[in-house]
Amino acid sequence: MSNTRAAGAQGKQFADAAQALKGVVADGQTLAVGGFGLCGIPEALIAALRDSGVKNLTVISNNAGVDGFGLGLLLETRQIRKMISSYVGENKEFERQFLSGELELEFNPQGTLAERLRAGGAGIPAFYTATGYGTVVAEGKETREFDGKQYVMETALRADVALVKAWKADAAGNLVFRKTARNFNPACAMAGQLCIAEAEELVEVGQIDPDQVHLPGIYVDRIVVNAHPEKRIEQRTVRKETP
Repeated sequence: MSNTRAAGAQGKQFADAAQALKGVVADGQTLAVGGFGLCGIPEALIAALRDSGVKNLTVISNNAGVDGFGLGLLLETRQIRKMISSYVGENKEFERQFLSGELELEFNPQGTLAERLRAGGAGIPAFYTATGYGTVVAEGKETREFDGKQYVMETALRADVALVKAWKADAAGNLVFRKTARNFNPACAMAGQLCIAEAEELVEVGQIDPDQVHLPGIYVDRIVVNAHPEKRIEQRTVRKETP
């Protein structure tokens, strides 16, 4: 995989999601999957991952999808063995599997999960945080006092493969994310040994202003275009019309 990352801009684009995953994903891997709720999830790559049939996966993702969409597709087919997540609501199948002991869960406060991914991408093995001290989150973990305050040691997260979703990519793999899609996608990409990016638009190198690049192409190994993603909304709430 490291040889793929060392490759240049040429050859990063793949015809479809299935081709982008070919020769990369395998049983028992750890995957980091971007997204914030259903915003900015790599929809096409997740569907192709389901169709690939790989199993016994550990998936690092802020959310666990919903029934019938996103990572919920992989839960339905029992391809996920363990989730490392923050928010796991909105998914009845997730709840059923977890409560019945069929699915492992490593639960993280949201900021802790983001920092664990960031640390993994930055080569930092562990860090201390006050978040979670004195709760079930800290059980079995090393704690330490700094300046009279207690902290919990959290370890970094690394993944075999990262699957992320961008708004725009260039041929070198430089990525631009939109709004809350930027929350976890860059961190997931950097934490992966190999990163596959799904983008709505692919442009030539030089068409993205360097100051607008959110993730440099050095972190992206493969690109697939999904010009018309579904972009579901978890819960649509509207204000009642006033007389």
